[in-house]
Parts: sequence; C-alpha cells; structure tokens
Amino acid sequence: MLRFLRKRLIASAIAMLLVTLVVFVLARIQGDPRALYIDENMSQEMYEALGRELGLDRPLYYQYWVFVSQIATGDLGVSIHQHRPVADIVLERLPATLKLATAGFIFSIVIGVPLGILSAVRRGSAWDFAGRTFAVLGHSLPSFWVAIMAIFIFSVQLRWLPAFGDGGLDHYILPAVALGWAAAGGQMRLMRSAMLETLDSQYVVLARAKGVSQRGVIFKHALRNALLAPLTFAGLTLGSLITGAIIVETVFAWPGLGLLAINAVVASDYAILQGVMIVITFFYIATSLLVDVVYAWVDPRIRYE
Repeated sequence: MLRFLRKRLIASAIAMLLVTLVVFVLARIQGDPRALYIDENMSQEMYEALGRELGLDRPLYYQYWVFVSQIATGDLGVSIHQHRPVADIVLERLPATLKLATAGFIFSIVIGVPLGILSAVRRGSAWDFAGRTFAVLGHSLPSFWVAIMAIFIFSVQLRWLPAFGDGGLDHYILPAVALGWAAAGGQMRLMRSAMLETLDSQYVVLARAKGVSQRGVIFKHALRNALLAPLTFAGLTLGSLITGAIIVETVFAWPGLGLLAINAVVASDYAILQGVMIVITFFYIATSLLVDVVYAWVDPRIRYE
C-alpha cells in the first residue's frame, strides 16, 4: 500500500509541476507583464526598475524556479488592482466555492446513486425510463441554462427561493442543483450500468438460487461490487465541480473563486487569475489522489498493478 501511495504522490507532484509550467508559459506569451502597470507618469527608469523587481531581467528558467518556489511557500503574488496578496484574496473566496461544490456533490450522490440502483433493479419499468431520461437531460442541458431556468421559475415566477448571493440554506438549493445536475445524470448512468452488470453475474444468480432475499441480493452482494466505478466518478466529480463552479457562480453572483476569476479576467488582473487556476488545480489533483487511495482500499487488487 505504501508503494502504491508513493507512486500516486509522485504522479500528483509531477502533474502539479506541469500545471505551474503551463500557467507560467501562458503568463509570459501574453506579453510583457509590465504593460499592466504602465501609466502616463512612468518613466523609462521606473519601467526598467519594475522589470528588475519582477525578475524579468533574469533568464526564463530562473524566473520559473522563483515562480515555483513562491507557490511552494504559499506566495501567489500580489493583485495588480487590489494591491493585496493573492493568497489572502483566494482564501477569502475559497470557503464559498467549497461549500457550493460540496452542496452540488451531495445533490449528485443523493439523486444519482439511488436513481441508478432503482433503474437497474426495475429494468424496463417506468422508473427505468424516468431515470434514463434524467440522465440524458443531465448530459444535454448546460449548467448555465439550468441555472437561468431555475432562477426564472423558482425565483422570478414562484418566488420560492432567492436568486443570488450566499446566505442561508435556501440560497444553496438552486446553485447546488444547477451545479450538480450533470454530475447526477452521469452518476445515475454509471450506477445503473454497474448494477446491471453485477446483477447478471454468476455469484448473484447463485445467491438467488440459494434463496437470498431480493434486498440481500441488492445491498449485500451486488451493491458493494458495483460501487467501484461510481466511487471513482464521484471523486473526480467533486474536483470537476470546483472547477465547474465558475459559470454557476457567475449566474448566481456567488462570492467564490469562479466569480473572482471572471472579475480578474475583466480587470486583466492576471495575478489573481493564475492564483485561482493553481488553487483549483491543486484541489482537483488532491481529490484524484484521495480517490486512488480509497479505490485501493475498497479493491486491494489495485495496489499491486
């Protein structure tokens, strides 16, 4: 198990390093970063001094080393317009995004997994048709459209739920549904396929022949063996919900990293934008690593591959 964990940690570190390289290259190919600081009062001497302060007079490999070293110590730079450390700004917005992503994740699990099990057990019934229809809609309807329609119906027309902002539990319902809709559809399809494959396996047929009850067959024999693929998808879903929160946060004016990134793009504050990208990537890679560990714990055969 330790060998397996060590391999996954090394792979995660390499992935994170590659992401920092991509962010560094993209920040450099867009032009001279000093252009964002230029005003009518800046002289040539001030321009060159700014280049030395930003390390632009050094070779690119040295600039990248400084960039990675700062990230490793939690230094994500300074906001161009707010003149505050990017790490402080990101940490202020991070809890709102994590809460929204968690709410969307809970919605996808609570709706997708039971619906997938029910659809597989009641194969060919109205429940199966309803579940498959839900899954198709989940993959077909983009999150921003779901968000806008949810606001129009439940906030504007019915006036049941608030349309924007972070507040009580009622503020989480519409954003969580809009964010977790596609994930719930994917979870349902995967759970249904895994359950159908397991229910048709030989050991389940043998369990039924021995007189095991339907409930025992489903929850004791079939469900645990069918959970491996949905478990992987669930972990990756949590990471993707953090990244996918950008659109939903914009629609609902949710004060998280997504709205922060959009505002940074509008204001050309590349320091905040690259800070948000790095933090989101870190959470995605960390979630993937956690999924690998849990997967190996559920199925010990994985660690030997």
